[in-house]
Amino acid sequence: MEATGTDEVDKLKTKFISAWNNMKYSWVLKTKTYFSRNSPVLLLGKCYHFKFEDENKLLPARSGCTIEDHVIAGNVEEFRKDFISRIWLTYREEFPQIEGSAFTTDCGWGCTLRTGQMLLAQGLILHFLGRAWTWPDALNIENSDSDSWTSNTVKKFTASFEASLSGESELKTPTVSQKETIRRHSDDHEMRNEIYHRKIISWFGDSPLALFGLHQLIKYGKKSGKKAGDWYGPAVVAHILRKAVEEARHPDLQGITIYVAQDCTVYSSDVIDKQCTSMASDNTDDKAVIILIPVRLGGERTNTDYLDFVKGILSLEYCVGIIGGKPKQSYYFAGFQDDSLIYMDPHYCQSFVDVSIKDFPLETFHCPSPKKMSFRKMDPSCTIGFYCRNVQDFKRASEEITKQLPGAITQLLNALHSQQFGGHHREVTET
Repeated sequence: MEATGTDEVDKLKTKFISAWNNMKYSWVLKTKTYFSRNSPVLLLGKCYHFKFEDENKLLPARSGCTIEDHVIAGNVEEFRKDFISRIWLTYREEFPQIEGSAFTTDCGWGCTLRTGQMLLAQGLILHFLGRAWTWPDALNIENSDSDSWTSNTVKKFTASFEASLSGESELKTPTVSQKETIRRHSDDHEMRNEIYHRKIISWFGDSPLALFGLHQLIKYGKKSGKKAGDWYGPAVVAHILRKAVEEARHPDLQGITIYVAQDCTVYSSDVIDKQCTSMASDNTDDKAVIILIPVRLGGERTNTDYLDFVKGILSLEYCVGIIGGKPKQSYYFAGFQDDSLIYMDPHYCQSFVDVSIKDFPLETFHCPSPKKMSFRKMDPSCTIGFYCRNVQDFKRASEEITKQLPGAITQLLNALHSQQFGGHHREVTET
């Protein structure tokens, strides 16, 4: 009887903490991200220049971006459309309970899993849609009004806690716009793109059956000694993602694999072996590969000597981003301007969306505005990701990476031609 009472107390404690985190990460302050007109912006291998064109031309208020000194036109809209088209995966609440726990939300502990999902999602976008793809409705997304978020926060907390006490599990509808997308597809190619766009997002749904959803990732994390509610590091998440892709049995995913570097070393022969291993004997095509490299860019703090290294990585068309962040707070790094990193933040709690229904709303899976952070604040532990479509693509990427990274970094990464990508872990941490 005593044990049962203890279990009930633990469950109540978990639900209370979850309700508190739901409130905490629903309280969003209105902030603007400032971009300079004098420096290029790099986003996952694409370069944008915000050149001054018309001082009287206003940047749309919904963009969430402000250009310093003057209002800049140039590539602003192209950049916004490209950024918003990346898949944004954040904390969610009121999803089906995670097996073996009382959690129905990942608020407060699931941020690295979410940034890992974002990196994998970008790899899948490259695989199925290509780097040039952008979501046609990207510029129709508007920033949710921060006042409405904060005014509803206490109500959300109260309702969440009351539901926890009463055991209710009624699902709320998403709080952001669910405008029905009404568009006639101009051709089969556009229709195909929309199908894959939705399919990729559905693979990251917050339900036990979603291939790369939180429930599945937590299941694979158990082999690393992790459970729901634990903090996950970038290296652990890299191995979880590898396992999730290996175990995926969806026909569309048989042509892609993941390779995770050990001690910052990637052996070309091992990568090529994975690419040439086909599950179907009659299929001779190379597999695409996502290469994940867990690294440490310094000791207790990130060594600023690695700034050019990080910039070089994010400038490559093969890069699918970096699972990184600040200490105990994970972000998905996707670009930079000057010495600031551009990222997507998973620390916003949104309501569960059932991705199994037809035409589920897409708005909450796309971030309306970028954020920037000084490189100096970056946590030294991170995982870097690359995508290569086939063996030839991998070889070209090897050559380009070697050319892009100068001096000590080139030595540290030890050209892929000599069978290694990366340096030894000790060299990375002591440089």
